[in-house]
Amino acid sequence: MSRSELADTICIWLWDTTEIKYELDGHYIAKLERGAVRWPGAAYRSGLRHVLGVAGDNELGFTPPAGVVLGEPEPTPPASMAGHDDDLVHAGDESIALLSFAEESNVGDLTVEQLHADIERIAQSYLRTPIRPLFVKSLAIRDRAFTLLAGNQSPRQSRDLYSAAGWAITLLAWMSVDLGRPDIAESHTRTAWACAEAADHDVLRGWIRATQHTAAFWQEDFARAAVYAEDGLRYGGGTSRLFLASAASVDLARAGRADKARELLDMARTFTVRPAESEPGGVFLCTSERAEGLWADTQLAFGDARRTADHADHSVALFEAVPYVLRNLGSERMARLQQAKARLLLGQLDGAMEAVEPVLELQPEFRVRPLVHRVAEVAALTAPYARSPKGRLLRDRIAEFTQRPGLPARRAARAAAASERS
Repeated sequence: MSRSELADTICIWLWDTTEIKYELDGHYIAKLERGAVRWPGAAYRSGLRHVLGVAGDNELGFTPPAGVVLGEPEPTPPASMAGHDDDLVHAGDESIALLSFAEESNVGDLTVEQLHADIERIAQSYLRTPIRPLFVKSLAIRDRAFTLLAGNQSPRQSRDLYSAAGWAITLLAWMSVDLGRPDIAESHTRTAWACAEAADHDVLRGWIRATQHTAAFWQEDFARAAVYAEDGLRYGGGTSRLFLASAASVDLARAGRADKARELLDMARTFTVRPAESEPGGVFLCTSERAEGLWADTQLAFGDARRTADHADHSVALFEAVPYVLRNLGSERMARLQQAKARLLLGQLDGAMEAVEPVLELQPEFRVRPLVHRVAEVAALTAPYARSPKGRLLRDRIAEFTQRPGLPARRAARAAAASERS
């Protein structure tokens, strides 16, 4: 890269991770190269490390000034919601408090074009950038929309504001599930539903039902999850119907209703991917590869390891054919774990290790609670391989991932390998 390209790439990464606009340019990069600046600010050093792929500042030739001790923790862009459980609870309480307002008010103010653009950006950035800034931004959009609704506007503008608020709150609900609080997610979705009713927005209704299904599913209430998913099928438009039919088949299979599960699975296979204009994309878009990952989960619940492998393999292949910036990385990781589970059931330990490898290498800030839960399910299937060296290595690596998520997977692998050699 040229100096300007390097500077621009760092600024883009800093914006994605901090929501702060930095003014780094090629001239400043030149100063760093000449040694005119030997210790740039923490944000610039963080960006340089990330873009240039190095672990420490010393590899970049930076020398700290007197009084700065190398190795001490430095401020970095917020990475996750770890330690912010009170924030989750508070956000859920706020959404509950806004419920009556959403049900009774039909006033608003100004255009919501920028609000919807911000929602799209968050939905499409989800699970490829740290959650914390996205969560805060979603809160800001929710609050801004309700503030505008306190003014005067046309009925069309009011509906647009309610839809913006509904999408923002649904984002908060989805994030709450991933951060381990599906109970709080349900508090959000009730207010989101009131917003969708006020906006008369079927696409939003469909994705709220999908989120409610997801919250119930991760509380292992599969019967209630299926009720949400099947009800959501009443709302046409967009790709939520593909997600809902696929998800309902998983719910029903896990609830022991195999015939109904197969009926929903067959229904899902008839749907085509036709995104609605109002779908934000990202987490609120069900592509064929995302649906196929859910079908793999259904087959796993049926106990059919071969068909699980077929669907999971096809899902991963479809994901890999999509440009990286357009992938739903969360769904792709789940499909890889279905691959791993199918391989273990089929007696293919090497294949399972290959499938799970990209997940175990995941940075700690992206190890959301459902993913950790799924990795633990992989661990449960490794029992028959406990006496083999590879089996023990896989179990040790998974243990590090699930029990000590702050320890990078490569370090866990090295530790496990050293232990095995000794």
